[in-house]
Amino acid sequence: MNIFVSNLNFKVRSEDLKNLFQQYGEVISSKVITDKFSGRSRGFGFVEMKNDSDGQKAIDELNQKEYEGRSISVSVAKPREEGSRPSHGHRHDSMAE
Repeated sequence: MNIFVSNLNFKVRSEDLKNLFQQYGEVISSKVITDKFSGRSRGFGFVEMKNDSDGQKAIDELNQKEYEGRSISVSVAKPREEGSRPSHGHRHDSMAE
């Protein structure tokens, strides 16, 4: 199960996420997403857990809990759509309001 974790403290690293989720089951991978230019955390990451029931338990227990001074949001990660890129900012199709 792939899990999306957001509202992370910017000091949290991939290893910290792994340690947090390991108490619920086997963690296959953990990654805090960083800005490709500055290398700083973007405040969210992903954790992949071997067992779906362990992953669901982690989601249930950790969602909206305080971790490193912030209330984190934990949910099942949505699969990336092929060919889609994340949008940066808002599109302004019309200047009229």
